[in-house]
Amino acid sequence: MEEQSTSHSFLLLSNKELMKYLEESMFDGVFMDPFFPCGQIVAEHLSVPSVYLVRGLPCSLDFHATLCPNPPSYIPRFFTHYTDRMGFFQRLGNLLVSLSSTLTCRFLYSPYDHLIKEFLQEEATLLELLSRASIWLMKYDFVFEYPRPVMPNMVFIGGITCTREKLLSKQLPQVGCALFLILVLYSSMLLFFPV
Repeated sequence: MEEQSTSHSFLLLSNKELMKYLEESMFDGVFMDPFFPCGQIVAEHLSVPSVYLVRGLPCSLDFHATLCPNPPSYIPRFFTHYTDRMGFFQRLGNLLVSLSSTLTCRFLYSPYDHLIKEFLQEEATLLELLSRASIWLMKYDFVFEYPRPVMPNMVFIGGITCTREKLLSKQLPQVGCALFLILVLYSSMLLFFPV
């Protein structure tokens, strides 16, 4: 999936007409979800500030990019089901998960380093681009999360993007309804998958 994402990013960044339009539009900033890092490259190319709306990035990249302390000794890693009161072996397991996820992310996000070099003409890593964000709007809420250190440009907005569920319309066709729902749910990712 990451290879496909980088190829789509390459196509977007090499589209001269689109990039010219973006430059001439003189946007004040870029508001994005940094999971697929093409937006950061566009923001740097346009020399505009970037604002991230994110629940979290793989391997705690969001906390590494902001230079926020993220010690595995008391901050449980995602999918470990540990609490902030870990025993020795849980802390050791948390450390191993942290190290292995860091290596995995280096592998997954390394193709973007080539895109950064090619389109921005600078030797920078994805982590460096992420660190240039003006504001991180974090979809965390300390009512549900464990305490952790944060940086001044990290704003916690909790469930601001959550809404109550709505009943599906009775007018939906009975045949192909599941396909329709999948298309609606994943419509934002259709750009990354060939039809």
